[in-house]
Amino acid sequence: MFANTPEPPYWAVIFSSQRTAGDAGYGDMSARMVALAGEQPGFLGAESARDADGFGITVSYWASEQAIAAWKADSEHRLAQQQGFARWYAGLALRVAKVERAKLWLRPEQGDAAGQG
Repeated sequence: MFANTPEPPYWAVIFSSQRTAGDAGYGDMSARMVALAGEQPGFLGAESARDADGFGITVSYWASEQAIAAWKADSEHRLAQQQGFARWYAGLALRVAKVERAKLWLRPEQGDAAGQG
């Protein structure tokens, strides 16, 4: 569901991608990267969606730019990036943004409607 982020400020890495046809090991690698990111100092959470045509967006949240840089430099993550360029992505975009404000709203039957803002 929604990433459990702290009060801002924090950082967001927005990864948009267009997949190539077929899985070719993508699902396993994607699951491994989510698990590995979760082990990184400064990782706050992630949200991800992909449509039927293979276009997807993953937003990962980080405590600092240094935490993002460390994730980018992780050797296993770098290997996954290389495989992504070679096998899994027809195109991608990466954006990094500082989150200054955030608000979460849930229907009362879904839990606490209080949010950040």
